[in-house]
Amino acid sequence: MIKKIIVLLFLLLILFGGGYFFYQYYAETKQGVGDDCLILYGNVEIRRVNLGFRVFGRISEIFFEEGGFIKKGEMIACLDREPYEDTYAVAVAQVEIARENCAKLEAGYRSQEIKQARATLNGRIANLNVLESDLKRSQQLLDGKVVTIQEFENVEARRDEAVAQKKIAEENLNLLLEGYRKEDIAAAKSQLAEAKANLKKAETAIKDTILFCPNDGILLTRIEEVGSVVNAGQIIATISLKDAVWVYVYVSELQLGRLAPGMKAEIYTDTQPDKPYTGQVGYISPEAEFTPKNVETTELRTALVYRVRIIADNPDNGLRQGMPVTVKLLLNQ
Repeated sequence: MIKKIIVLLFLLLILFGGGYFFYQYYAETKQGVGDDCLILYGNVEIRRVNLGFRVFGRISEIFFEEGGFIKKGEMIACLDREPYEDTYAVAVAQVEIARENCAKLEAGYRSQEIKQARATLNGRIANLNVLESDLKRSQQLLDGKVVTIQEFENVEARRDEAVAQKKIAEENLNLLLEGYRKEDIAAAKSQLAEAKANLKKAETAIKDTILFCPNDGILLTRIEEVGSVVNAGQIIATISLKDAVWVYVYVSELQLGRLAPGMKAEIYTDTQPDKPYTGQVGYISPEAEFTPKNVETTELRTALVYRVRIIADNPDNGLRQGMPVTVKLLLNQ
């Protein structure tokens, strides 16, 4: 009886040990946990850029088809430039008008205008002198009762009018000698600055009629066609950038402590499993989230995980948007 109990206990011990060993093996295989590496699964993400014009207009040309490789700085499309060239011509003319007006005010009045005003003043002075003499004679004649009071007052009124006209001529000459008002000159300079700003705006609008590629990439979608009238900011095409490629993987809280930014990684694809891409940990999310559906398993459906971005060092066409990959993190490095 004792021997049977011992044999039973021995069998139970073997069964327990085998189950524990199998559990550890399953856990490491399932979660990718090892002493020198961590195996994770994720999907490739490639940065995409939606491109459009900063001005509205009619598309005159599109230079690439979908799937075409575009280098940085190459023209993707352009708008009809004629309306913007017309606006530019008007802006140039406005600048010239404002510049000439500003120069005129800064130079002051012409010498001919000043000479004319001085001649007018001299004429007013001469006329006033004649009327002063007439007034003196009229006073003498009035004292001798040769003229009436009404006649004397008429001469006196003409003399007073001549005094006022002389004063106006003096003020007009002084105004011409002083030149234009500082406020008028400042306003003219402001109008010139505004005209130059409108000219610069027109130049920028002409440049914005050409859509350039911001970086090397592939034309994913060509949304509009030649002849389409588009608004400013409307998406014309979508570019998949060549160099901005990374993989998003998700780790549990237990695995999180084993990761650090800059950690080396190897990225394996199903297409070429024997030629991994090199990369490194670029970002570890500080916030937990539920496991995304694209990497979700039954066991982890309600688990909280942390997102980790693995940046590919030298990506090529072998890494495509949304491709499932296996990431091996080298913990010792």
